[in-house]
Amino acid sequence: MRTGDTAQLIDMAGLEALFGALHERDYTIIGPAVRDGTVTMAELDTAAELPWGWSADTEPGRYRLRRRADEAGFAHCAGPQSVKNVLHPPRARLWSADRTADGITTTGPEPPAERYALVGVHPCDVAALAVLDRVLAHGEHPDPVYTARRDGTLVVTAECTEPGGTCFCASMGTGPAATGGYDLALTELIDGGHRFLIRAGSPAGADLLALLPARPASPTDVAAADTAVEHAAATMPRRMPDRPLPELIAANRESPYWADVASRCLTCGNCTMVCPTCFCVSTTDVTDLSGEHAERWRQWDSCFSVGFSYLHGGPVRPGGASRYRQWISHKLGTWHEQFGMSGCVGCGRCTAWCPAGIDITREAAALAGDPS
Repeated sequence: MRTGDTAQLIDMAGLEALFGALHERDYTIIGPAVRDGTVTMAELDTAAELPWGWSADTEPGRYRLRRRADEAGFAHCAGPQSVKNVLHPPRARLWSADRTADGITTTGPEPPAERYALVGVHPCDVAALAVLDRVLAHGEHPDPVYTARRDGTLVVTAECTEPGGTCFCASMGTGPAATGGYDLALTELIDGGHRFLIRAGSPAGADLLALLPARPASPTDVAAADTAVEHAAATMPRRMPDRPLPELIAANRESPYWADVASRCLTCGNCTMVCPTCFCVSTTDVTDLSGEHAERWRQWDSCFSVGFSYLHGGPVRPGGASRYRQWISHKLGTWHEQFGMSGCVGCGRCTAWCPAGIDITREAAALAGDPS
């Protein structure tokens, strides 16, 4: 819960001042913006580029922008992109090698030319960032591409006050309130004037907050922010079964229900592409015709691809049922064994962007024997 002595208040000019302070510190600002019929992550110059007055209607297999009756800028649900696209890019060069008179010269990944400030990231995506950190930065072999982009990144989260039709972060414990992992947290308030409750979550965030034209938040403002976030949690339309998911998945390994899912699943991999925590990649080696230069590139891959599980002699998971089972079993079950946390943050992207309209919460409920 917010407290009056830690929460402050800024207006629209204060939000623009935040952008200015970030630019002065040489951050490249990445935040939500309306692009190609979606609210997606893009490079922003000013706060005016945020999706003011836009929201999105989402259902299984459906995403449509909608004009709002107000000018809220952070009341949209998760779009097709997340911070994963910035910090774990879809394609990256791992190394290159050149034959010279002195032998072979190799170079590693190119260091990023920018330092990122992620502004307006919803709490579910902040939770996804913690998952990627655990997998790609804090393991025995940190990923050099991810860590180079992640180091020095500043996170400004925007708490959710209006859930989307496919959201279920409340049942995953990842939102709609911001509970950690951020440098600054915003809660947008519309009634009584457009303003933002703002809190620091790190020394870097506190330094930035000190530069803004902020004033102490009144108890009324704090209560309004609490009420808005609590209402979002209470009205969230979807939820995961209220039982331990790893045990549920393990108990249903041989369930005939996997065949039912496979009859609908196109194995297109859309769910893994839009998922903010799916991190699997494949690698490709390329060389020029002279044999003097070679490179190794990696690109996102998906466990829905038939070639992903290829071993000598053929793929281990040739059918759609086994590939969907692998994805949901890892996401909701064995991820806990590997990384000590769930691989799902309840953003709902996999449901909204599935062309067959497969709903992960409904599939989990069916495995649990819940007719709803």
